Parts: sequence; C-alpha cells; structure tokens
Amino acid sequence: MRPIGRAAILAVGSELLTPARIDTNSLFITEQLNLLGIEVVFKGVVGDDRDEIGAALGAALARTDLVVCTGGLGPTDDDLTRDVAAALLGRPLEEDPRIDDRIRARFAARGLNMPGINRRQAMVPRGARVLENEVGTAPGLWIQQKDQVVLLLPGPPREMKAVLSAAMGALKERADGVTIARAVLRITGRTESHTEEVLRPLYVEWAQAPIPVVATILASLGQIELHLSARSRSRAEAEAAVRTAAGQAAGAVGRDVYSSDGRSLEQVVGELLVARGLTIAVAESCTGGLITSRLTDVPGSSRYVNRAVVVYADEAKTALLGVPAEMIARHGAVSDEVARAMAGGIRARAATDLGIGVTGIAGPGGGTVQKPVGTVAIAVASPDETRSRVFRFTGDRAQVKFHASQAALDMVRRMLEA
Repeated sequence: MRPIGRAAILAVGSELLTPARIDTNSLFITEQLNLLGIEVVFKGVVGDDRDEIGAALGAALARTDLVVCTGGLGPTDDDLTRDVAAALLGRPLEEDPRIDDRIRARFAARGLNMPGINRRQAMVPRGARVLENEVGTAPGLWIQQKDQVVLLLPGPPREMKAVLSAAMGALKERADGVTIARAVLRITGRTESHTEEVLRPLYVEWAQAPIPVVATILASLGQIELHLSARSRSRAEAEAAVRTAAGQAAGAVGRDVYSSDGRSLEQVVGELLVARGLTIAVAESCTGGLITSRLTDVPGSSRYVNRAVVVYADEAKTALLGVPAEMIARHGAVSDEVARAMAGGIRARAATDLGIGVTGIAGPGGGTVQKPVGTVAIAVASPDETRSRVFRFTGDRAQVKFHASQAALDMVRRMLEA
C-alpha cells in the first residue's frame, strides 16, 4: 500500500467561518503529523453545508494521501461530516450497536437517558474502523479508500486530541518514513524585504544541498520569522541540514536575530538578566504597562523585575520619576529627553541595574505634524550609559503599543549582549 506522505486538514463547522471561533485543531493535528514525517499541504474551513463539505473533501482527496476532518460528528441535524464522507466514498452507513451501548452507558453514568438523536453517532460507514472516544460521545472513524485514508475526528479539542492519539499508531505504520526537521529564527529591527535581500543568496545554496532546506519568511507584528524545514529518512541528517542553514542565516542577519529556538523576546531578555545577575525597573506612558506585563509573563521573573510605574500624566512623570516639569514644557512629553529622564528616574528610585522609559503617541488622536501618531521615545539606562531612540511606528493603537514594547525589550537585549 502506498505510504502516506501528504495530508490535508478540513475543519467543519459554520461557527469557524465567523469571528467568534478560530480553528485551533488544525495546528495540533499538523504538529502531530509532522512528527511522523507527514507533510500537511492543504488546510481548509468549511461550513455545515452538505454540498460544500462534499466539494472540499473531494478536492482534498484529489491532492493528498490522507484527509483529516474535524467536527460534524455530533448528534444534531447540522452534523454532516459522517454522512457526506460515507456518500462520497460509496459506503452505506450501518449502525454499530457497540457504539450505541457505550453512549447509553455514558448517559446512564450521569443518571440520564440517552436522547434518541444520539443514535446518529453510532452510524458507521461500511468497512470503517471505529476509534474510541474516551472523553466524549462521538467516536472517530478511520476509512481506508484504496491507498488513501479519510480520518474523521470530533470537533471539541479535548475529544479530537484523545481520538487522534488512538490513531497515531496506525498513522505511523502508514507514514513514508521521512522525518521533517524544522527551525524558526525570530528577527526584530529590520523589515521583511531587508531580511529577504540578505538571505536570498543562501536560498540557492540550500535548495541545491544534499538535504534541501526550504525557507519561508513571515512578517508578524514587531518581528520577522524565518521558517526552515528539511526532509530526510534520517532524522539526524534532516536536523543537521536545518541547523546548518539556521547558523548561516543567523550569520547573515546578525544581531537582529534574537531567537533560534522558539523563545520569545521577553524570555531572551529575562535569561540575559538572570545570567548577569541584573535587575530591571520600567516606567511606561503610552504602553500602559504592556512592557511589564510581557516581562512578568515569564515564570521566575521576580528574580529580575523590581517594579514598574505607569506615568500617563505629565504630573505623574514629575512626581514619581523626578522628570523636571520645565523639561516636559520645553521638549514635550514625547521626546528623547523625557524618555531618558524617565529611564534614569525609575532606575534611581528602584535602585536597579537597568531602567526603561517609554513615552509616545499611540493614537488615534494626539499627533502633530512634528510628532505624528506612532511617535514613541524609548530609553534604557544602565550604570554606564543611557541609550535612547525616537521611533515612528505605524498601525492602530494596539499595534503601536506592541511595536513600542518590542522595541524597548530589544534595546535591553542589545545592551546586555554588547
């Protein structure tokens, strides 16, 4: 039988086509399939419509060896996945009394009678293998269609994970034995196009290597991610190829790479502070506490985070940090001078090794021609120096705040790595 190398994932449910719900199941399924060397080449979300589900399932089967569907296995009229798959594959539905008994027992254990509609969940496409669901009523179904497999999983994440776990042994037997190794470099301080320009000469080298490495650049808020992957029947070879490529990329991009092992910027900063035995305090205006929140999201951050103040009003900057009122009047609250005074003020009052000061205009109002919305002044003070910079960020209020927090943390990282 042909090995399974390529897979598609279909998430079924009209609620997933609204802003109220997000398909997270496919992320977990992709991770599990990749561990077996099965590459996910297509994902889709389809509503509770018989024709749409059939079209999506048919298109996925035309392209892949394995199609994993989540959702639509419940007892109600809009749970159509089982019915559509059976019809598309030409397999009549037949009641499995063992499933019916198990569902009845689950209801009885709660002192309830099983509603009649739950009998739908005991209907199985002819020839399908039933995958037990230990945490819910809807079983999973493994349908072998010549060399291809259609795997139907429940939609609730807890149930999906339990049933997928039951299918992993069979999937491993059918996998093609290829290992997929991955690495992600996180980059901040440069744009996507600048990153691409620096890395482009390496793409040809990676593509022509004995174990080719595929690179994808993704731009996200405040950072760039370089995703590297390699496939080989030898896990060691695949991992070595990715490791070599990651090292070359880091060498080309330089200090703008802050993580090559999945760590967030706040984790990197925290580990640098711990390694050097340093403490930090934060004075925030436009970021409203976001920098401190990110720092303290890291377990154990009490070892290095001493205190923080949100000084939104000019009077607060003077009263709590000692920023001279005449400085604010002369240069404006959003200025390099005030950011430096804030960083030095919080550091002195907290008696810490480092101090951060951030002041800016997050918008949507408050900007001027000289200082438009997105203008943010950031300073980091240490015993030996104070570094500062005025940034011009783009985006809405939340985006400006995040950009500012990212830039502030990155300034700390660069000072500590110097």
